Amino acid sequence: MSRALVLNATYEPLCVVPTRRALLLVLQAKAEPLAATGRVFHSARVSVPEPSVVRLSYFVRVPHQAHVALSRRAIFARDGHRCQYCGAQAENIDHIVPRSKGGPHAWDNVVAACRRCNARKRDHMLEETGMKLRHQPSAPRGRQWALAALGAVLPDWEPYLGLPATVVQLNMAEEGAAALSA
Repeated sequence: MSRALVLNATYEPLCVVPTRRALLLVLQAKAEPLAATGRVFHSARVSVPEPSVVRLSYFVRVPHQAHVALSRRAIFARDGHRCQYCGAQAENIDHIVPRSKGGPHAWDNVVAACRRCNARKRDHMLEETGMKLRHQPSAPRGRQWALAALGAVLPDWEPYLGLPATVVQLNMAEEGAAALSA
């Protein structure tokens, strides 16, 4: 099933909904379409393009700031699917301070890593291995990262999410690989 990005009246990303829900919002004049997929829904009297991005016609107050759950998918999205030690394609996650040595399972202690670097570091501290981090890890902020952690991000969504292009391209590549294997 296709999905659509829903934006607040101020163009702030709110959520991702099934295309059918986005279409109902447009037909009920609760939202306006900003981008379409190219497919068209037909009825007896009207043809409507399938929306990919819709903007609500009224402002929705978001009562709290969304916190992104620490997950494998979210870590890969934050790190751009790249090893934070060497820059190669990441396949694993690694705790900078190993859990066996008291390191927490927290955003600032977990990074994406390739198999080679993960095996090289093993259960050691960074100082013991001589390895260096390319970027200091931190918790992602804002609703944009929560949406990125959902999985594939459509190209139409990129201008509204403010995500790095590499995250979008890698997510698209994953989606394509998943489609080929299915």
